[in-house]
Formats: sequence, structure tokens, C-alpha cells
Amino acid sequence: MTADPESEPPGVAADPASESDALHLTADPESGIEALRVAADPPSSGVTTFPPRSSLTRNGSDMAVPDRPPLAVVIVTYSSGKVVEGCLRSLDAALAGAGPARVVVVDNASADDTVERVREVAPEAEVIQNGRNAGFAAGVNAGIAAADGCDVLVLNPDIRLAPGSVLLLRQALALPGTGIAAPRLTGETGTLHLSLRRRPTVPRALGEALLGGHRAGRIPALGELVVDPAAYDRPQTVDWVAGAAWLISRACLDALDPLDERYFLYSEETEYMLRAGAAGFAVRYEPRAVAVHLGGEQSTSSRLWALSSANRVRMHRERYGRPRGQLMRLAVGLNELVRAVARGGAGGRRHRAALRQLVPLREWPLLPGEEGTSPARTTEASASRTTEDSRARETAASPGYVCFSAQDWWYHNRAHSDFQLMRSVAAHRKVLVVNSIGMRMPMPGRSTQVLRRVGRKLRSVAMLVRRPLRELPGFYVMSPLPLPFYGSPLARRVNALLVRAQVLAVSRALGLRHPVIMVTIPTAWDVVRPMRRRALVFNRSDRHSSFPESDRPTIEALERGLLERSDHVVYVSTALMGEESGVTGDRAHFLDHGVDTDHFRRRPESEQPADLRAIPGPRVGFFGALDDYLVDFDLLERIAVELPGVSLVLIGDATVPMERLTRHPNVHWLGFRPYEDIPAYGSGFDVAIMPWLDNPWIRHSNPIKLKEYLALGLPVVSTDFQELANYADRVRIAAGGDLFLDAVRETLRDGGLQPAETIRGSVLGASWSSRAAQLMALAELSPGPR
Repeated sequence: MTADPESEPPGVAADPASESDALHLTADPESGIEALRVAADPPSSGVTTFPPRSSLTRNGSDMAVPDRPPLAVVIVTYSSGKVVEGCLRSLDAALAGAGPARVVVVDNASADDTVERVREVAPEAEVIQNGRNAGFAAGVNAGIAAADGCDVLVLNPDIRLAPGSVLLLRQALALPGTGIAAPRLTGETGTLHLSLRRRPTVPRALGEALLGGHRAGRIPALGELVVDPAAYDRPQTVDWVAGAAWLISRACLDALDPLDERYFLYSEETEYMLRAGAAGFAVRYEPRAVAVHLGGEQSTSSRLWALSSANRVRMHRERYGRPRGQLMRLAVGLNELVRAVARGGAGGRRHRAALRQLVPLREWPLLPGEEGTSPARTTEASASRTTEDSRARETAASPGYVCFSAQDWWYHNRAHSDFQLMRSVAAHRKVLVVNSIGMRMPMPGRSTQVLRRVGRKLRSVAMLVRRPLRELPGFYVMSPLPLPFYGSPLARRVNALLVRAQVLAVSRALGLRHPVIMVTIPTAWDVVRPMRRRALVFNRSDRHSSFPESDRPTIEALERGLLERSDHVVYVSTALMGEESGVTGDRAHFLDHGVDTDHFRRRPESEQPADLRAIPGPRVGFFGALDDYLVDFDLLERIAVELPGVSLVLIGDATVPMERLTRHPNVHWLGFRPYEDIPAYGSGFDVAIMPWLDNPWIRHSNPIKLKEYLALGLPVVSTDFQELANYADRVRIAAGGDLFLDAVRETLRDGGLQPAETIRGSVLGASWSSRAAQLMALAELSPGPR
């Protein structure tokens, strides 16, 4: 809204979050305005005024793109169809000279055509549909999770960036000690919005209550709002800024916890910026970078005004404790009381709404749909009950996860999708991974290496429950003791009871009472069927009934149960998803594999393992499980025999005797190597191969190692399968036999279809964090515990 002209300098407008004679609010109104309802229509003039282009440029080397991590632009929307197009259309010019950037739009279950408009205007944008109105902070966190390894520019959908602004922000961010950079905010006609803020204190809140936000702002000790127009003409560091547009460094993101989602709307960016400053990451204002902010509905919405006022108090309570929180509550309450009385009638409506929020004050805001709860339950006089209610709401809004994996953490390759997804989810939620309960008991005559397989499973069970990753304290792994006799109905029931009892005991000890349950191995269906849960997700990574050792009719029946009864079924194979669409309908979703691009980066020869460097080149290599139902061992032997001048390097555990290959002098089987070491080994390959068998398992697969090879910038030769069609510009595809050998020879000669940098660049946007964010948005769409 426009400031009171009696207290505003000429030509200056308050950022719509502040009011000339009232306590200014702790957040720019559009900092997540879309989290409640549609933004106000943009002004009819449609005129956006930017400063002259010359004022946005620097001479000489100053205009160079700083040596920084990649950039991602994150826009959070809620019914923002009327404003988001303008934001997206401004990006091309705004990003000029700033280097490549990804655009991630996180939609909080818009009730209008926001998503359709985004896809029409910016088809290259990644769209994450949260499936629920989870609030602004939750949307930003989802976007940040999808932008692993990037600096992140957070924009409201009603922002229009001026040409060249992003480069200026990136240059500001590159200054030592800077963690956040923010532009100058203006209205559509170029009127300055007052967006700079001082740290919130009780004296400042009282000063604003008694003097008004702008009058108090002239005295730094008595006001948070920086009101001097001259201050907006010079670069400087500030305590915090209105959060309509702000660029966060990757170092800052990695050092701090995510935005606090409990606020739902308002104060989340204030709290984050203050936290950043305390950790040594300055908030820097760059006035030559300009963003037009259309403004929105806080000044006219009593509900939003009240929420903002209440969240000021909550933030002070969380930072300084309840006694100082109560003082802030009195100061904010005094401001609202004075304005409610002075303005009366319609003018005082929003201030009366704020008083109703403050007396009594809920511990945390309710999410949309929870408004029916009685306020009496949440007075601070009943703080213990309030905290319990709050925790229950937080659990419902941010449930833990229990994953029934098809692998075993302790002896399988940890690159598998369920492990990768759950590790990324564990950055935000508590996770329990249940190691594989198998698909049948290994038996002599039908299984290979029986004693070895039984022994390693027993050793895994002996590990009990562990927290294996120091950097992820919320990530747990357990190995239940199963009785995998799935061919007998009675044995299946006994096994389900046994495994369920173990998993429930651990889940309850960890506080996972209504988790999202993700099932990758179909034999877990008997176990999870009666378990209480937030949602059931079937991770359809493979058609397990095609596994050679499986009891096919039994496994097919278990798969059918999961396909019919799961809330969501996620696929990595479009072929398999299409075949099963008649059963899954609109519950089916394609969730492609990710890749850890930080981990899978090429190492120089000096960092490659000594045993690899001792192998002469050229090297044709494979890393992964050497299973006889996946890998074409005949083809591997042909490579060894017909390409005697090539070293065939095989890295991975084998389920079959390897003597048929290792008897050839140019075959080097190095056995199992830890996941942490795989990129260093792969860096020494001249050609990476995927020599798969042609069977139903492979035809419905999407091997993770493909993206791992590509992230290393390796030229790849592979036998054909359906998902490979999307990679024909980077991978040589051969039907097998002579064609495969010819493709290897050609790749050794020309180095592959594309340069290594181009190959790696093609998968930089496919992080596991982004895949996990999609999974979480999907899984947490479900209405709640059942």
C-alpha cells in the first residue's frame, strides 16, 4: 500500500509491509503471499519502470560473472496465475551475463491455472507441485532441496527483475563474508519501497507503537524500518530485508538449517536472515540491482495482518525465550490496540484481528483447514497442551518416513535409488530404512553362493539399528530378522507378523507413529498392509516378479496388491508405467533417477586408485553388481577376446564365478569397492559400458549407473532398453554382439558423441535432492494418518 504522505518523504513509498503510523510488519507482504490465496490483480497501467540500462552496468572486468556455484531461481506460488507470467518473462533479461540458471517453481496446490501458465510461459522450468498449501517456507525449502549445489535466488511471483540485476546480485554475493544479497525494491512507477530493516527489539517495537513506524525509523534505536531515502542509494550490509527477492549463497545454505516452516507465512525470512548474520553470513543490499514489486494483499487482509503481527512475537520468543517473547507480545499488542481505537470501524478491522491473534496466542499458526480448533486449547496458560498440539500438527505436516528397501545397506551398493532418495529425505525428515527382507530363502540348486548370502544377511541382522551417517542424524537403518518362505501362506503370515513387530518397535522408539511408508520390495506388502501410516508409496523401480529366483506367482500377487492399494506408485520406467496404467490410473507418477553430481565428478589421474592406475590403457570399464540375470557375460568375454589390446576393468560384487573372465590376461576384476571410491575408479575409464541381457527385467529398467557415468563425463556404450531413447545424443546404443564391439572401437577412436563437459552438463539438474523433493511433495499430499 502507499505510505501516509504526511510522514513519507516525497517520491518514496513504504514497502507494502509497513505503515506510516503503525508498527511495521516483519515481512514484505508478498513474501509468500501466494501461500493463502490469489494475489491482488496487478495495476491496470501495466507500466513497469526501470532505471536506465547504463546505471546497471559496470566497466571492464567488473562485469565478469563471479566464480560461483551454479544458479537456481526458486519461485513459490499459490494461485498466482495473474502475476507469475510477468515474473517469468522478466528472467531472460534479468539473467543476462549472470551465467546459466535453472528455474524451479514450487506450487502450493494452486486453485487456479498457475501451473499451466508456468509450463506454457517457461516450459524449461522445473515444476514441483507440493500437493498442499504448506506455507511459504515449506515451498522455499522444497525449491532449495531441488537446487542442490546451487546459489538460490528466491523470488515472489509478483516480482519483475530489471535487466542485468542478477549479475549485480551475484557480484555482491561474491564479496567476502556475504551470505545473502538483495536488490532495491520499487513500485511499478519507480517509487522506492522501503525494504531495509534493523534487528527486531522490544524497544523498537515500543517506539513504533508510540511514534508510528516511519517516525520511529528516523531514530535507529526506536525503529526497525530504515526510512532515510539516501540509505537506499548506497550498497551496505543490513540486519535483514523484505523477502520479496533475495539471493542466498550455497555456503550459507549448507551452513544453516532450512527456513523454519512453523511460521507458515511471514517472519520466516526474517528469522533466516538473522540466523545467517549470527553465523557470519552478512545480508548485503545492492541498490543497482532493481526489482519491481507489485505489492499485494496484506494491508487489506485482516487475516494476513494478524498472522504477521503474531509471528513477530513467535519469532522473538523462539530467539530469546518466553519472558522476552511476552514483552514483545505486549509491545505489538499495544501497537494494535492504539490503532484499533484510533481508527475504529472498518479502518481498525485488521488491528482488532491482530489483537484476537495475540490474546490468546497459539503456539504456532494453524495450517489451512485447521481453523476449527478452539483457541482455548492454545493459550499460553496451557503451554504444555499447546506444545503437544503443535507437535502433533508438525508431525502431520512433516511426517517421518519408513522405507522397505530392496537392498541391504550393509553389503549392497549404496547408490540404489531407495538409499539415495531416503538420504536426501533425511535432510528434512526422520527416516528409517528397513533392509531387504528378501523374496525367497536361498536354496542349493536354485540359488548361487547360498552360504555366503545367508551369512551376510545374518551379519546384517546383527547390526540391529544404527545411525550410519554422522552428517544425517535423522537417518536410521535396521535389519529385521525375516523368515523368507513366501511360497507358503502360513509362513507368509508368520513372517509378516515377525517383521512387522520388529519394525513397529523401532518406529515407535523413534517417534514414527504415522509415517509415510515407501515400499520397494513387494514382499513387504504383507508387512505394511495393516500398519497405520500417512501414505503408502510403491517405489516400482523394477518388476521383481521377473527376478529369476523369485516365486513368480507369489511375487506377482504381492505386486498386484501394492499396485492396487498404494496411494501413489512411482516409476523410473515409462514402459512399465504404461503397461500397468490400467491398474494404477492417476496414482502413477514418473520419478526419474537422480545422481549425486558433487560425488560423481571426474578425478585427476593423481587421485585415481593405485590398483586402477596400474592397469594399462585404454580401459573399457563397468562398475556395479555383476549379476547373471542382468549382465551379458558372453558379451564381456567377447570384448576380452576380440579386443586384446584393451583392458576390461570390472568393479563390483559378483553372484557367479568369475574365472571364465579372469582367465583372460586383459580382464581385471577388482571386486567390490565402496560407494565413496567409485567415482575415482570410473574417472580412469576411457569407455564406460552397460552390457545388459535382453530380458523383461532389463526392458523395464532405468539403471542408475547411466547418470553416474554421464556425471563423470564418460563416453558410454550400451545395449538397448526403452529408457535409453532419451539419451541417444550422448550414448552409443548397440543391439549386442558385433554391433556392440564396433561401437566400443568407434568410441575409443573418437572419444564419444559429445565432449566430456557437455555430457556432464546434461545431468547437472538431476540431483537426488530434487527427486526427493518431488517424492516428499507427492507423499505428503495425502490427507493424514489412517
